[in-house]
Amino acid sequence: FSRCIWYAFIQYLQRRKTTEMIAILESILNTIIEFGILLLEFIGVCIIIYTSLVSLYKYIARSSDLKIYLANGLAIGLEFKLGSEILRTVLVQRWEEIAIVAGIILLRAALTFLIHWEIKEEEKEKKMEGN
Repeated sequence: FSRCIWYAFIQYLQRRKTTEMIAILESILNTIIEFGILLLEFIGVCIIIYTSLVSLYKYIARSSDLKIYLANGLAIGLEFKLGSEILRTVLVQRWEEIAIVAGIILLRAALTFLIHWEIKEEEKEKKMEGN
């Protein structure tokens, strides 16, 4: 009888250790994901700010490639921010949060699509002017 109790106690401790280990690993993973989200957001914002400042300079200098440069920079910055939102889906736990993140992803994807479309149209116009 005492052997059964001892065996049950050891199994309990092993399950508890496993549960604690899973909790620790989950905590580490959440920390890594949160850092990745912040890093991607930061990179995206830096790209957008840099592109905006260079575009302002190009506007003042009356550069002809201003629209394409600005659109490319915004598209790249939005791609990084979209990546951070995709990572954020790993952390959400409620349906309301999932709906919010999905809406943000759809908005950013639509903006990226429109910017790429504008870049193609601007490049077509430049080719037409060149011919």
